[in-house]
Amino acid sequence: MAWRNPWYNPAISHHTPEGFNNSASVAHQAGDVKRWRKERKAAGLPRPPSSGYPGFIEQWWQKANITGDDDGLWWLGHASMLLRLQGQYLLTDPVFSHRASPVSFAGPQRHTPPALAIADIPQLDAILISHNHYDHLDAWTVRALLCRFPDVHFFVPLGVGDWLRRRGAQHVTELDWWQSFTFQGMTYTAVPAQHWSMRTLWDRNRSLWCGWVIESSTQRFWFAGDTGYTPELLTIPQRLGQLDTIALPIGAYAPRWFMAMNHMDPQSAVALWQQLGAPLAIPIHWGVFELADESLDEPVTELQRALTETAAENDNFRILKIGQYLPFC
Repeated sequence: MAWRNPWYNPAISHHTPEGFNNSASVAHQAGDVKRWRKERKAAGLPRPPSSGYPGFIEQWWQKANITGDDDGLWWLGHASMLLRLQGQYLLTDPVFSHRASPVSFAGPQRHTPPALAIADIPQLDAILISHNHYDHLDAWTVRALLCRFPDVHFFVPLGVGDWLRRRGAQHVTELDWWQSFTFQGMTYTAVPAQHWSMRTLWDRNRSLWCGWVIESSTQRFWFAGDTGYTPELLTIPQRLGQLDTIALPIGAYAPRWFMAMNHMDPQSAVALWQQLGAPLAIPIHWGVFELADESLDEPVTELQRALTETAAENDNFRILKIGQYLPFC
């Protein structure tokens, strides 16, 4: 019997009987994947960072030091962040494994070490998952976190909950876009993203993808997850209120003809940041895995150039080292 979407609501545009789709009509053409892989192989991409991998680590990595009690975040590399809000600790898309892959011997490997050991996380109240790709949802990491924090609460988009429950998660909240849940005095809202989902050859787009807005008494924080640029992202502050701090993806964008619909490039991130009123922002989704054709250091180099060329005042877009702390103030 063919799989049918148990959450299907014909009144919701991103629902389909077979799963989910993006609000905008975006799709690759037949043969695009084959063309990209052929061109990538012929050009020998991606190339190492300009200073080599050891030089990149020396410049852009440091061990995370979890101290203090003020609100803020530590960027842990790629889409993983540790947030401290109202005395609570939250993790986004945690990946501590050596590879972003279903197997240990193949697939994208990390080129920068984890900035934080799971044993060094002092407390963990919630984990936010944006979607089920291996560089955002990692089985080994989830099991290790549940071993140390068995009562942690997961916030996930529709369709991801059963995967977590099978791995021992006891507290899981699944939300559709624009649905909210209040937990320990803070409100979590799943918001739109332009992306896709898949973990096997048989489950493409059967689970949803999203970003998350977390509202505390003093902070409205947007974790964009993994998304291409779309004007729909501008509806987030329109519906939920002005955003105080945002984490925007800038990596896995090359070649743009193939990646743009699912991954923002640095120029798009800067344009979106400006359209949002230039709140406090950090770039994420770079610096760990080589998922596309650009070198590991190209996203931040292009971001620095875009900020210099297009933003008269860009002090509010903070480029962090992996492991670095940013206070919310």
